[in-house]
Amino acid sequence: MLRIAIPNKGRLSEDARELFNDAGLEVRALSDRALTASLGGEFHALFVRAQDIPEFVADGAADVGITGWDLICESARALEPLTDLQFGRCRLAVAAREESGVESLEDIPAGMRVATVFPRLTQRFFEERGCPVEVVPVSGAAEIAPHIGIADVIVDLVSTGSTLRVNGLREIATVIESTARLVVARDTMRDTSAAGRVRMRNVEELVAALESVLRARGKRYVMANVPRERLDDVRRVLPGLNGPTVIDILDGGTKAGQVGSHVAVHAVADARTIYRTVAELKSLGAEGILVTRIERLMA
Repeated sequence: MLRIAIPNKGRLSEDARELFNDAGLEVRALSDRALTASLGGEFHALFVRAQDIPEFVADGAADVGITGWDLICESARALEPLTDLQFGRCRLAVAAREESGVESLEDIPAGMRVATVFPRLTQRFFEERGCPVEVVPVSGAAEIAPHIGIADVIVDLVSTGSTLRVNGLREIATVIESTARLVVARDTMRDTSAAGRVRMRNVEELVAALESVLRARGKRYVMANVPRERLDDVRRVLPGLNGPTVIDILDGGTKAGQVGSHVAVHAVADARTIYRTVAELKSLGAEGILVTRIERLMA
């Protein structure tokens, strides 16, 4: 039974649950407040605070976990990222009051107070740039610190930047970019016992399942009947993963025994440009164009 630590609330939790459901690992909890849930016969979910997940995984309470890269880096625990889950996108940024005169890192004098929920990352960021500052750890709402005299500058998570602007703060530098990651303890990866090998095989199967869902997002499966003489043009419009699949159509010729004038092509296309793809196929004489969503796409 593979134990998977998942954030218990917030957007990370919602996106993680959706990803597991799409991968065929439906979250089956007894109630919305349940601390554990079944994800199928071989997987078991543990719902904990996102900031506690690095500790749970590093200490062996969970075999793998999902949480933000910012929290993983701040924990400084011996963890290995298995895959980028591509949600929870944000950045840890340095910001100062608009009227402070601080417009870049070069404007921050030695000894300036910096408030943050991420003291390790903040300390390392400024040390690497040869700028000694006084880090002031806070538990939340760092954006208020410059307004009440706790600190002159803050380091906080930013998504759109609207919260900074509302509070009269200017973003001046990025510490790290962050997305949700699936992580495992390094000790787990090094475990060569029989149980350890079975555990890592289950972990690898989990990674493959989740990545197949992520790979399918933003893609569409396109099928169309196209004139055989336009295949070279069709390959340009539908490059696919390894080029389109071309299939002869039964009775596709004008007379029995002749080579068909049309062939069926199947390919995976980018959803962002599917409107243009369909329009170009039609211009090439394509018929019976069908576009469907893809649930999973294995490499």
